[in-house]
Parts: sequence; C-alpha cells; structure tokens
Amino acid sequence: MLSDQLFFHIHYCNHRSFDNKEHAPRTISRTLSHHELILFTGGAGTITIDQRHYSIKKGMLCYIPPGFHHMFAAEAGPGGFLSVHFSCAEIVWSQSQWAIREGTKKLMRKTARVLIDYYEVEALFRRLTTYWDKKRPGYAFAARTLLQQLLIAIAENVRRQNQNYSSSLKVETIVTYMQRNLSKHITLKALAERVQLSSTYLTRIFKESTGYSVISYFNQMKIDKAKELLLDGDYKVKEVAHLLGFADEFYFSRLFKRSEGISPIEYYRKNVHG
Repeated sequence: MLSDQLFFHIHYCNHRSFDNKEHAPRTISRTLSHHELILFTGGAGTITIDQRHYSIKKGMLCYIPPGFHHMFAAEAGPGGFLSVHFSCAEIVWSQSQWAIREGTKKLMRKTARVLIDYYEVEALFRRLTTYWDKKRPGYAFAARTLLQQLLIAIAENVRRQNQNYSSSLKVETIVTYMQRNLSKHITLKALAERVQLSSTYLTRIFKESTGYSVISYFNQMKIDKAKELLLDGDYKVKEVAHLLGFADEFYFSRLFKRSEGISPIEYYRKNVHG
C-alpha cells in the first residue's frame, strides 16, 4: 500500500508505439535498482517479472520493484507502452525535524494486472511522459506531481476492481462519519455497528485500506483539526481539546506530541508567535 509520506525522484520516462508489422521490438532483460511502472497500450508478447510470466495485452499495468529481474519480449506487430522509472524516499516529520528513509520496499502488492476502464490512468500517464519529453521550465516538479496523481488513479482503479469493493465503501462511510463528528468521542464498537460489521473485521479492512487502525486514524484527524484551531490563535489548548471531544487535556497533549514531536503549547508558540 502507498504511504502518504513518500517523496519521488523521476529518473526518466519513456513511451513507444510500434506500427511495423514485420519487425518486433528488441528483447529487454535487466535488473534495475529503482522502481518502474509500465502500462501497455497494445501489442502482444510476454513479460517476465521475478520468474513469473505474463501475457502482454492492452491495459496491462506492470510494476517492477528494485532488484526484480524482468524480461520483455514483444511479438511482431503494432503495439506500445508508457513507462516511468523512479526512486522514492519516505519523509517523516518527527521531533521537530525531518527524517528521511530510502523507499526500497514494494509500493504495490501485484507486479502485473489488467486494468479495467483505465482511461484516466492512461491519460495521466501520457501527460507525465509529455511533460518529461518537452522539458519546459518546471518539468521535473510537474512530472513528480503527475506521478503522484497517477499512483492515486491506479490505486482507485484497483480499488474499484477489488472484490471487496463493498467493504471499501464502508471504510469511506466510516471516514466521512468521523470527519463530520470530530467533536465527539466515538468507539470502535459504535463505528462497527454503524456499518453492520464486526469490530474485528472492520479493524482489518480499515487497516488494509488506510494503513492505520480505526481509532488512530480518527485521532490523527483530530490532531490535524487541532493544528488548524491553534493556528487561528483564538483558542487555548484546553478549549481545543474540549472542542475535539477530549475529556482529558493531558491525554490530548500526549497524542499531539506523539504526532507532531512537540506539545500543543510549543506548537502554538512556535507557529503563532515565531
């Protein structure tokens, strides 16, 4: 699953269209030290990723993690693909400073899948390769932004295809409900009853969808709102805690410091009074 704290560096983008029906593209066999995404826009052949063989077809998305050997053998005839090669790092804000961890782990569970109704994904992919090719001022920043949008579009496409789509909708229902009730104290049991699931099952699908436990996600939403209220400058820490449904001001302060690395008072002084 994608982290919400990733920073991307694009090495290069590529796009090819094969119209010659007599000569097939050359066979590629390699192992990269960075990530690669490939969307096939047509053609036939075989791509092998980490000793797993996949038949190339239109709409197939392949994700190749660092260190995975892959081989691409296309058949003669029309076809094409879009690709982007990139590295990423996880950037974490902790203890009032940035911590950087190189992102070498897999970003996606499957290395190959055929997307359905992938027009948005292809459009974003083409915009990405176009920006990269034209090299206009600011192209690197624009390309990174488009890569993030592309990954989000892919995640949404996969989510729609997932057999547990109804479960995903229930997670979205829970998130919407939490957003509208930040001032309340809500229990896991009450949320599970709201979407007619067991607490155990809700915990599992919520973690799979967001990367967080239900209550941790709700608390983080509260902390984000707390920062907004503190920056307004009109509320004391005790008042903010009360507005966000915390009966214990000190518990709120501990959660805030765990998330931001500093206490609410320090956050207020640092950002409001400099």
